[in-house]
Amino acid sequence: MASAASSSSPPPSSPGMTAAAEDPRGAGGRPPVPPYVKAAAGSLGGVMEACCLQPIDVVKTRLQLDRAGAYRGIAHCGASVARAEGVRALWKGLTPFATHLTLKYALRLGSNAVLQSAFKDPDTGKVSAQGRLASGFGAGVIEALLIVTPFEVVKIRLQQQKGLSPDLLRYKGPIHCAKTIVREEGLFGLWAGALPTVMRNGTNQAAMFTAKNTFDIVLWKKHEGDGKVLQPWQSMISGFLAGTAGPVCTGPFDVVKTRLMAQGKTGDIKYTGMVHAIRTIYAEEGLRALWKGLLPRLMRIPPGQAIMWAVADQVMGLYERAYLQPAHL
Repeated sequence: MASAASSSSPPPSSPGMTAAAEDPRGAGGRPPVPPYVKAAAGSLGGVMEACCLQPIDVVKTRLQLDRAGAYRGIAHCGASVARAEGVRALWKGLTPFATHLTLKYALRLGSNAVLQSAFKDPDTGKVSAQGRLASGFGAGVIEALLIVTPFEVVKIRLQQQKGLSPDLLRYKGPIHCAKTIVREEGLFGLWAGALPTVMRNGTNQAAMFTAKNTFDIVLWKKHEGDGKVLQPWQSMISGFLAGTAGPVCTGPFDVVKTRLMAQGKTGDIKYTGMVHAIRTIYAEEGLRALWKGLLPRLMRIPPGQAIMWAVADQVMGLYERAYLQPAHL
């Protein structure tokens, strides 16, 4: 009887084997933060970034559109705008800017998470450096086409207008601006400058996601998915450093994007496309003109990434503490 009972009972299994069989998390040993949580975290970070840094973006746009040299630098440009148009003018285009940042970061972090899952090694659950670069570039291309280009067209058209009186302005607000562009230039008028925007954002995000992960590891021994939650100041340092390389590498794309978006498709058509714009700017204004607005970009993008990641990392950490196994603080 005893032998029969023992023969019918299942063979003993080790705790490790049982855990591996029942744990849906796989080799990584820990479930990843879902893409929708990362999207929400990026969205909240984008709102905070927009409110803090909009004046720098206005100054950057004015400097990039300044062909005659009316502004002598960042401080002179900001002071001139505030003196001539009022302090509120430094927040021109805030509504489309904040909306586009909110949607952009949601799409960026969410799509990057989805793409990274496609590039993960099925055995180790890790993403290679090449996979991380490809995921970042793909996320940048997606956000550029779906979110960034139309919102930046509206933002730049609003920012280039001088004055605050609605009677003197061609575009009365974001919605009126978008409707006017569609009516006068067609739907694709909202996608003016799409190619340099794709090149800029794809390159930026490939560098940014890779650099952020690298700085987290080097500075704080934080590996993605290890459950460790960075302090806000740690996230800000990693985000700031990760945000510095992109503006230097993509300066010409950003200048060309701004010029193409500002000119529209009717009236004075100075540039016929990205390559023509680069050649024309170089011939007429010199090589340095292709990096116009670089300093305000460096004043805006790295601090913006610092703010965004400080918020996003905390939101993702909160989710991990609440719904996944306890994170190590």
